[in-house]
Amino acid sequence: MPPGCLAFFLISLFLVFLPFFLANVAMTALARLGLSPGLAFIILIAIALGSAVNIPVKKLSHKYNVHYNSVRMFGLGHIFPQFIKEQNYTTIAVNLGGCIIPLALASYQILRIATLGVFPVALTILAIALNVIVCYNIARPIRGKGIVMRPFIPGILAALSAILLVPDFAPPVAFTAGVLGPVIGADLLHLKDLWDSPAGTASIGGAGTFDGIVISGLLALLLV
Repeated sequence: MPPGCLAFFLISLFLVFLPFFLANVAMTALARLGLSPGLAFIILIAIALGSAVNIPVKKLSHKYNVHYNSVRMFGLGHIFPQFIKEQNYTTIAVNLGGCIIPLALASYQILRIATLGVFPVALTILAIALNVIVCYNIARPIRGKGIVMRPFIPGILAALSAILLVPDFAPPVAFTAGVLGPVIGADLLHLKDLWDSPAGTASIGGAGTFDGIVISGLLALLLV
């Protein structure tokens, strides 16, 4: 087999098996939250399918028009420029797979932590607060996109704070801080910035304007 064909074959093989590898890593991470393998698989599928569902919750009106490409979140904005339209508002939406499901799972972890007593709960709140502060300071408004942030920083911080503060129950603390940090610090506390840096749609937890909630939570689990 020519070297060029061999390289193409290996790259193709890698691309085929990469999704299965990532899915296995994600299931392994979710299993550390006290979930059965079957439930972890269901949640992973729900997150993947739910990532395509954005639930509009509010519209922010602007004095001037905002250019919005409805297929930009799929990386097709330059291929299909005819989908670009103008609107004088930003639609605030909540992503099912990237926000609602992780928040529900984080809420369940808080209930688990609460069974350990007041002190672990207080340390969990501290870990969340630290992540919220960092996420708020590293998130930046970008015109046409909304609020953006590097998702790996809150994940690493959540893992470190959980290991240091609650080492015996680090996985649920890390996941909770990794999810709530971006939601509160990067998304909710920066919603006011959309007045100055508007976007067509701001989807909390979505693949467009807001992202990194799932990545941060899973990365935190893998690091503890």
